[in-house]
Amino acid sequence: MPKEKHILIIGSGVVGLCTGYYCAQRGHRVTVLERGPETRDGCSFGNAGMIVPSHFVPLAAPGMVALGLKWMWNPESPFYIKPRLDFDLFDWAFKFWQASTAARVERAAPLLRDLSFASRACFEKLADAWTGRSRREEALTSQSEINQSLLTSAATGDFGLTKRGLLMLCKTQHGLDDEAKFAERANQLGVPAQVLDAKQTAALDPNITLDVAGAVLFPKDAHLTPSRFMAALQAQCESLGVEFAWETEPTVWWPADNGRLNTITCVCEEGAKDFSADEFVLCGGSWSPLLARELGLSIPLQAGKGYSLTLPKPPQLPQLCSIFTEARLAVTPMGSALRIGGTMEIAGLNEDINPLRVRGIIKSALKYLPKFTEADFEGIQPWRGLRPCSPDGLPYVGRTAKFANLSIATGHAMMGLSLGPITGQLLAQILSDEPPQFDLSLLSPDRYQ
Repeated sequence: MPKEKHILIIGSGVVGLCTGYYCAQRGHRVTVLERGPETRDGCSFGNAGMIVPSHFVPLAAPGMVALGLKWMWNPESPFYIKPRLDFDLFDWAFKFWQASTAARVERAAPLLRDLSFASRACFEKLADAWTGRSRREEALTSQSEINQSLLTSAATGDFGLTKRGLLMLCKTQHGLDDEAKFAERANQLGVPAQVLDAKQTAALDPNITLDVAGAVLFPKDAHLTPSRFMAALQAQCESLGVEFAWETEPTVWWPADNGRLNTITCVCEEGAKDFSADEFVLCGGSWSPLLARELGLSIPLQAGKGYSLTLPKPPQLPQLCSIFTEARLAVTPMGSALRIGGTMEIAGLNEDINPLRVRGIIKSALKYLPKFTEADFEGIQPWRGLRPCSPDGLPYVGRTAKFANLSIATGHAMMGLSLGPITGQLLAQILSDEPPQFDLSLLSPDRYQ
């Protein structure tokens, strides 16, 4: 067993909680600081709940800059940058352009693939450990059986892990041809993919009527219900002795003279309060750069606002999660509900809901779902979350060189939930002075210093 340490984690999103869980499992004392209340609803809660080994290409990839320029002037498009004079935004955009090369994607793809498969294995182990169940859900065939399984096990920590794959749904033949090329590349990389025409797609998921030219099936992808996973994860952390400090805003670091951090001062209900620890982990999502800057560290990030709408009683309910490729929308069944989400809005640390973005989601969804109408979305409260997006599309994971006891884990963009468990496991290895199971040099938090 590793030497016991006191580990202080800043941020209680999926990455922070996974880090706390795996550290506590190794016998460490863990404290989690969270700027918001316990009833928080950040991007770990309202996302599409997808576990996606298929997403091995980072956000910064060839063609993304041109596509972004095409979309950015339309506030209803999948990608939008709110015009503003901001040096950090210009710097991030320039770094994004520099990183959008084929060579960088080739280096990053195998690592993202390996991390995703490892994280998927973590989800399977967590589901089995927390509920004491086998993988019986793979044998369920009807939606009613799936719903009943979720209902009966919800109280035992089950988070609805469903391993049925993901469909990349293509509205046009041109889109399907592009996805078929990507499927070929995926198979070469060891990520199974199968191209389907419209009839094959309909046969695979007969519960939903689709207006598409076809799809690519990624059978190793999966999905879950994020809010239930977060509730189960927090409960497991608490059972392992993890302590939480809610509505506690970190403000001032206190470094020691030996190249280590000693204390961080926070503002909470009682006023200013100091927290000391052996190890500090910054998992603050889109707010991480603000705290890092106080230490003279640069971790370029932009908050990529995403939206989702969850229909409690949709007119139809698919069995598989899917992505509408041309519209960049994610669609996930969650029990008897259906979540539809997407868009990337770069507008700073702004959590306001833009009705134009929501309208764009609804209009795009109806093009793929002919049995749905605008009336199905009436009265649905939109959710929004700020995804932390690094300029090269890769997360920051690991220790910093400047401070020997400071680690950073953020910048996962749309992959935060999918990569949460493996990120937490890797950090627990690092903080226990064990070699991490993967080479993390591409994810170094010092790569922009």
